[in-house]
Amino acid sequence: MKRSRTKTPEISIVVPFYNEEENVEELYQRLTKVLVRLGRAYELIFVDDGSTDGTRRLLGGIFKKDRRVQVIRMKKNFGQTAGLQAGFDYARGDIIISMDGDLQHDPAEIPLFLDKMDEGFDIVSGWRKKRVDNPFLRKFPSWVANRMMKFLSGVAIHDFGTTYKAYRRSALKNVRLYGELHRFIPALISRQGVKIAEIPIKNIVRLRGKSKYGLSRVRRVFFDLLTVKFMISFIDRPLQLFGLIGFILGGIGFAIAATITVGFYFFGWHIRENLGNLLLAVFLMVVGIQLIMTGLLAEVISRIYHASHKIKIYNAEELLFHRPLPEEKPD
Repeated sequence: MKRSRTKTPEISIVVPFYNEEENVEELYQRLTKVLVRLGRAYELIFVDDGSTDGTRRLLGGIFKKDRRVQVIRMKKNFGQTAGLQAGFDYARGDIIISMDGDLQHDPAEIPLFLDKMDEGFDIVSGWRKKRVDNPFLRKFPSWVANRMMKFLSGVAIHDFGTTYKAYRRSALKNVRLYGELHRFIPALISRQGVKIAEIPIKNIVRLRGKSKYGLSRVRRVFFDLLTVKFMISFIDRPLQLFGLIGFILGGIGFAIAATITVGFYFFGWHIRENLGNLLLAVFLMVVGIQLIMTGLLAEVISRIYHASHKIKIYNAEELLFHRPLPEEKPD
């Protein structure tokens, strides 16, 4: 492991790669050109997410010639969210910028993100205002998801889906990602009172390589939307959600049972004639009690989760860093 006395970077650029051998070198050259011109200390954290083409070899070559480049090599393909989480874990810059490795994000726009961050914002999100993607596979699902997320989270940005975002490292400190949650980081940390801004960015057509996006991701993103809503509203108090639903269902069941009981004693109702309603009442009360108990259990699990917040979603095979590694990997 090589060690150096390079000063702590102000900016960390995190880029996950998966089978992007046709784009790696050009992206590196364009990033370097922009960042050197800025004159601010920086590092590039390139994450090889289990690539099976020449990406691994190319990143190793870039690492050897540039001491500002750090490379994280995954044991297998864990997905974009895990790649970003690994980069965030090892980033040292006060400002962390994440972007894709397919050249659909223009490095020349990095100064725009930094200018906005210098105004005091904690997150600056890119907004693909004029999208050029497939209208059925990308544009329409994205339009629906963005409006749902805006409604569910209360965070007023137009484009949750883009990876091209800038963060203060302090804002990411308590964020642990999984699934497709990297898309919803602004929503996840909005509870911390962070200041969020948005800037228009180019949406560039992929020129080389194969897109990793498919319809299966639409399904995963939808379920992650529900997860994010729960995490924003109820992660600290799940009993309020399950308890409320359980109380309503149990209350309806109790009201039906009470009505049948009053009818039986005072109005001569027959149990046989109301057996269906009675069974429904018992069912609703049982389900209500179960939901309340589920809420209590979720409350306990939530406390344990907050106390032991150290589970990783990736496994790094090798770390190529031009600096001393921490004695223990980041939690």
